[in-house]
Amino acid sequence: MELDFKCSDVGAWKEALSSYESRIESLNKPDLVSLDQFYRVKLPCLLHDRDPNPYLTTSELSQLMKWKLSRGKWRPRLLDFVSSLDDSVVKSASEKAFKSLPDISKAVKELTVLKGVGPATASAVLAAYAPDIAPFMSDEAMEVALGNSKDYSLKQYLLFVTKLQDKSKELKLKGEWDGPSDIERALWSCTVRSKSQPEEKSSSGKKRKR
Repeated sequence: MELDFKCSDVGAWKEALSSYESRIESLNKPDLVSLDQFYRVKLPCLLHDRDPNPYLTTSELSQLMKWKLSRGKWRPRLLDFVSSLDDSVVKSASEKAFKSLPDISKAVKELTVLKGVGPATASAVLAAYAPDIAPFMSDEAMEVALGNSKDYSLKQYLLFVTKLQDKSKELKLKGEWDGPSDIERALWSCTVRSKSQPEEKSSSGKKRKR
C-alpha cells in the first residue's frame, strides 16, 4: 500500500509499521536482519543501562553505521572514518549529545564533530537513545515527508523532526501510537515496498531490471 503523509488513519500507519521487519528481510542484504535487531533492540538497552551518563563506543558507532548503510545507500568511506575514531572521543561527543536532549539542534552539533558523522548519522545515534524525540533521517522517509531526500543539512533535519513529531501527535489523538521513530519506519517500509513491486509483479516471468 502507498502511504500519503497527510493520511490520518492510524490503522493505515500501523499496517505500514507492522510490515517493517518483513521489508528488512526482503532486501536480502548480508547481516541486515541482525544489524537491525542490534540497532532497535540491543543498542537502546546498552545506552539506557549507562544512565544517567549514557554514551556510545566506537564499536557501537561502527555497528550503527553498518546498519544505516545496509538499510540505505552503501558508502564504505563513512564506515572507515567512524571505525578509526578514538573511543574516548566518541564517548565524549555522544555523552554531550545525549545530555543536550531534548535540544536536537545542539545534540546533532555535538555529534557531527566526529569524522564521518553528518546529521543523518547523528540522527540515527539520537534515535537509538530517544526514539520518542529524534527520528532517524532516512532518505525514504525524507522523500515522503518533505519531498526531498538530497539535503542532509541540520536545518532540513530539524524540519523533518517537526513534521514527524507533529504527525505522531496527530495519530496519538486518534489512537495508540508510540512516536516519530515509528512514523519513519512506517514511511520507510512503504517506500521499500513500492520500489520492489515491479520486481514482485514480474516474478512469474523474467525478473524486471531496475
